[in-house]
Formats: sequence, structure tokens, C-alpha cells
Amino acid sequence: MKKIFIAAVLSLSLLKASADEGMWLPMLLGQQVYNDMVKRGLKLTKEQLYSINKSSLKDAILIFGGGCTGEIVSDQGLIFTNHHCGYSAISGASTVEHNYLQDGFYAYNKDQEIQSQLTVQFLDRIVDVTKDVEDGVKGLSWADRVKKLPDVYKAITDKVMDKDNGLAGRIYSMFKGNQYIMYVYKTYRDIRLVGAPPESVGKFGGDTDNWEWPRHTGDFSIFRVYATKDGKPSDYSKDNVPLKPKYFLPVSIKGFKDGDYAMIYGYPGGTNRYETSYGIKLKNEIENPSLVNLRDMRLKYMHEQMIKDPAVKLKLADNYASVANYWKFFDGETKQLIKFHTYEQKQDYENKFTTWAKGKPDYETLMAEYAQNYATWTPYSKHRQYINEGIVGSPLAAAAAGLISLEDKLLKNNTSAADLKKATDAATANRKGFLEHEDLPSDERILAAVCMMFYNDVDKSQHPIGFYEGLRSNYGDLKDEATYKKWAHDVFTKTMMLDDAKWNAFVANPDGAVLQADPAFAFAAAFIKNYTGKYAPLYTAFVNRNNELGRSYMKGIMEMNPAAVSKMYPDANFSMRVSYGNVKSYRPRDAVFYDYVTTSKGILEKYVAGDYEFDLPAKQIELLKKRDFGQYIDKRTNDLVIGFITTNDITGGNSGSPVIDANGNLLGLAFDGNYEALSHKIAFDKDLNRTICVDVRYVLWCIDKLGGAKNIINELKLVR
Repeated sequence: MKKIFIAAVLSLSLLKASADEGMWLPMLLGQQVYNDMVKRGLKLTKEQLYSINKSSLKDAILIFGGGCTGEIVSDQGLIFTNHHCGYSAISGASTVEHNYLQDGFYAYNKDQEIQSQLTVQFLDRIVDVTKDVEDGVKGLSWADRVKKLPDVYKAITDKVMDKDNGLAGRIYSMFKGNQYIMYVYKTYRDIRLVGAPPESVGKFGGDTDNWEWPRHTGDFSIFRVYATKDGKPSDYSKDNVPLKPKYFLPVSIKGFKDGDYAMIYGYPGGTNRYETSYGIKLKNEIENPSLVNLRDMRLKYMHEQMIKDPAVKLKLADNYASVANYWKFFDGETKQLIKFHTYEQKQDYENKFTTWAKGKPDYETLMAEYAQNYATWTPYSKHRQYINEGIVGSPLAAAAAGLISLEDKLLKNNTSAADLKKATDAATANRKGFLEHEDLPSDERILAAVCMMFYNDVDKSQHPIGFYEGLRSNYGDLKDEATYKKWAHDVFTKTMMLDDAKWNAFVANPDGAVLQADPAFAFAAAFIKNYTGKYAPLYTAFVNRNNELGRSYMKGIMEMNPAAVSKMYPDANFSMRVSYGNVKSYRPRDAVFYDYVTTSKGILEKYVAGDYEFDLPAKQIELLKKRDFGQYIDKRTNDLVIGFITTNDITGGNSGSPVIDANGNLLGLAFDGNYEALSHKIAFDKDLNRTICVDVRYVLWCIDKLGGAKNIINELKLVR
């Protein structure tokens, strides 16, 4: 009965919970949802949206890199995605002499395209494997089930593995373990950089405008997927040719109006819409504030150095962008969760659930068990955040922590010479990678600050035994900032991680005592071993128990109110989803109205010559002032549209996702959400939620007018 019930949930694909909420599974799109999409304006058939036997829109959508979405926009394997998704590849291809990150880059022929280390994955097919998974763990306790699941998954995915054709399976848990679906992907490994705007365009507005509307950011980059001449995945080779895709998106330059249909395909990374009040309380009171404070400190010290030297900016750019993005998100998330009383709303629902569950053995103690699980873990939650966001937030400490496995081999009597050499060679390679991106002044300040913050903010009973006592004995008062600065300076001066002569001597004669005496290693090892030995097992137990309770809670919710089943959808988990809604303006607060588009007029208003966040290329300012918009002008505004907003439901992972009109044409690229609705991972706001997108006409204008790469424009199928 359970299998039939859950299968029905997915096969119908469900009614929307409210407004435009919902990240639906396009491969299981039910008639009710499809009918609603048609009512909103969709002109395509279900088979045009998703088909296994024929080419369809889903074949143009791909996983880009490790955590973004991209789309195929030409019959020669051309990919559009966000600038921040291609950021690592762009910065990796850059040097001080050829600074593509700063100046932009366009390949005017295919020979100029630049090799990257990126991969992309296309969805080949899906298989419901719920029965196979459940049969594999039948009769096991939850703890044993958790241990065996990886082996069960592997046995299932091994059957579809095809290395020659790049095929591999990945199993996703839906509805908190009540259903399992295997997605089979084809991975391509030869991805080349084709184009990117200058960083001042791709990140226009910087951290100030991040998660904000109005927005004027040209957040796009261009790549191409290559394959062998017979279309198979391959490592980079000069003999490879552009992939002939199954499907590509036509690009619309017709424009749109407020209220027009908008659909977004992509790979949203994760939501937890069925979170409990206990989880929200922990997030609001401990997890998010700790993360925000630690990232704020790290960003401050990196930024101080980046604005002084272009070489340092290039070196730290990727790390800084990664840290900054979700620093602001988690700050906003907490504020919105509090503002919308999400904790209280969850409590109300849980009280109703508890009342319904009385007399039902499977559910009547669930909330009490949740309370106990959180009570057990909460005292250690801040410690975990300070390890992940603080201790290893220092690049030096993170690199030194990587030597713990080498220490283990050095202290074992039975480690072979071959194994030891392999370990020291790996350590040397990792050190080299660390040094390439290390900025000593910012990292030294980070190390001093995080050591002091840990001392002040984490319960003293959880401190690594003896560390701070030693610090006091050698450097002075633990309440004095100068103590930590003196200590950090000594670490950076004396560690072999930053001294080639010391490192080479150590590698030539590796010795455990020498490693343990190194100040950077001693610091990192003290904190990491303290956490992994005492508190990591508690966190694992907490997560496993929460997952067990979550599976039962999800099942109970469905049983409590069967009518609600038709309004539910599985949490995002980086499996392909589609959301639909409309281009739409909004009123975030009293007397404030936000239009649905931004234009070049707004860019010129924000532009500040030489500013770190709001500068622009001189050529762009000249072209905009001349109103040289060409075929990309918007007839409704008589201007060049830069960005627009829709009501679509997305989250991290959707970066780079195509925004598609009613006829299946590309309108733009999704790249952000609005600050007023940053609670969206936990709670979707039907009135304020907006997806921020870069208009494809601005993308094309940057390629054509600003970059002069008409060869790229000529590849596209433009819809006028």
C-alpha cells in the first residue's frame, strides 16, 4: 500500500502548494500540473517538455561543473551559464598579463577557445528504484540501514555504468526516504571557455547588490562541450569536435511584458521545506549567526588586501566570491524567518500533528523524540560551525589539517616506504596548490581572529585540552587581541608550510615528531582531532536520528491529511526540476514598487568610475550613452533591458538555469533571489518571492557590441 501511495504522489506530480511554489519533476509531470501550466500560458506539449524517446527541452539542460545549471543554445554545443558559475574556470585561465577575469574574453574562432577542468552532465533517463532499495535494506534497524544503503545504491548503479559512453547512475531520496529514483547521466569532460564579460560587468554591483533587486548584473559566461567525432565523451583532445546536441534552445529577442509566462529548468541544490521548529530554532539562534560572524571576519581581511593589488585580487577572487555569496544569504535567511514567524508557524503545525498522532504508535512520540535529539546536539552546534567556518576558514590551517593523514602513516610502524612516499608526494602537491592561492597578510589576520573568536565564543569545556593554556604561557593574556596576533605571526614565520627549505628537509626525512612540532600543524591538529574525536560522532548520530524521524514525519504528514498530498512536492536535491510562474513586478513594503525590468538607464545611474563594485568598461559607458542598442533594444521601454524578475521557485544550483517563455525560447538566465524572500530554502513566500534573471538580450549585446564576437551571435537561432 505504501508503494502505491507514494508512487501516486509522484506520478500525479501534484498541485501547487501556493502561488508559484514548487520545484516539480518534469519527467513525472502529471496532467493536473500540466493543465495549470497551460492556463498560465504554456504553448508546448508535455512530450516537448520531457521525452525519453524523442529529443525534448530537457535535453538542452545540463549540470554545469559541480553545482550549477547550464543550457545548450546552438547546434554546435554552445553553453550559456552564469558568470559566477564559470568564475573558477575564468580565473584559472587568467594571468596578470592576460587577465580574462578583469578584462573579459571572447574566442573569435574555435581555435581560441580555452581548455578547462570542468565537466557537464546530461540527463539520459530515470528509473524508479524504490523497490530495489527497500528490498536491499529490508528488516534492518535504522543504523544498519544507513550503513548498508551505500552498498545497495552501488549494486543498483553498477548495472547502468558504461564508462565508454560516460554513463553513470545516481540515486536520489525523495520525500525524506519514502521514494528512491535513479537518474542516469552522461558526463562530458572536454569543456572549453568561449566567452565571458569583464568582471565589472559579470559582477556589477558586487556584494552590495548581491541578493537585491533592482539589479544590473551581466551574470553570464559561455562555454562549449566537445566530444569525439562519433559523439562520445572524451578527455581534452585537439581531435575532439563540438558536440552535436539532441536539442538546443532558440533565443528570443522579442521581449516580454509584465505577467508573461516564465518557466525555469535546472538543478536546484537543496531545500528543507518540511523542516521542524526545532531545526529553525537551531538555525536562527546558533548556526546562521555563527556562520555570518565568521565569514564577515574572513571577508574583511581578504578584501583589505584585494583592493591593494590586482594580483592579490586575482589570487583570492574565487575564494572570496564563494565565501561572500552565502554570507549575505544566511544573514538574510534568519531575518526573514524571524520576520515571517516561521518558527511559530511550524510549532502550530506540530501541535496539530501531535494531537492527530495520539493513539498512533508510529507517530505519537515523534515530536518528543525530535525535541530530545536537538537537546542532545545543540550544546555542540556552535563548535561545529567554528570548525567548518573558522578553523579551516584559514587557508593555512586547512592545508595543515590535510597533513593529519600523513601523521598517521608516520606514527605507524608498519607503513611501507612506498606508501610513505606516496603520502609525502601527495602532501607536496597539496602544499603547492595551497601556496598558489595563499595571501599571507590576510590569512595571518584570519588565523589570529578565529583563534580568539573560538576562545571567546565556544564553551570552554569543549576547547582542545592544553592548547589555550600553552598560548597563555607563551604569549600572554587570552583576552588581549595582541596575544593572538603575536602567536599568529610566529606561526606564519616558523611553519614549514611556508618555508621551502624546511619543507624539503622534512620530505627528505619525514618524521612524525617534526610534523607535530610544526606550529601550523599543531594548531590545526589540536582543533580538528578534538572535534573529530569527541563531537563529530555526536553530529553523525544527530543527523542519522533526524533522518529517521524525518522519514516517519513525512509519512505521517501524508496520512494525517490525504488531501494535502496533492499539494506537496519533494524537497530540492540537485535532481532536475521545473518551476513555472510569470514575469512580475512587486511591492516589497509600503509605498515601494519594484518594476519587472531594469534598463541601461539604471546602469548609468549606479556607475561610479574606479569603484570596486560599480565601475564599468569605458567602452560600455560610451555605447550606452550613445544608445547603441542595435537589434537588442526593448520596444516597451525603448531601452536595453538588463535584468528582470519572475515568480519562479528556485534555489542554489539553479544558477545559470534558462528562463524559458511559453513557446520554449530562451528569455534569460536565472542567477539570484531577492532579499525579502531569503527564507525560501525553508519557507516559500507567495507574495514576495522573486527570481532575478539577466535578460538574454543584454547577454547578446555584451557579446556583440561590447565584445565584438559576432561569430557567437551567428551560431544562435534568434527568434524575433
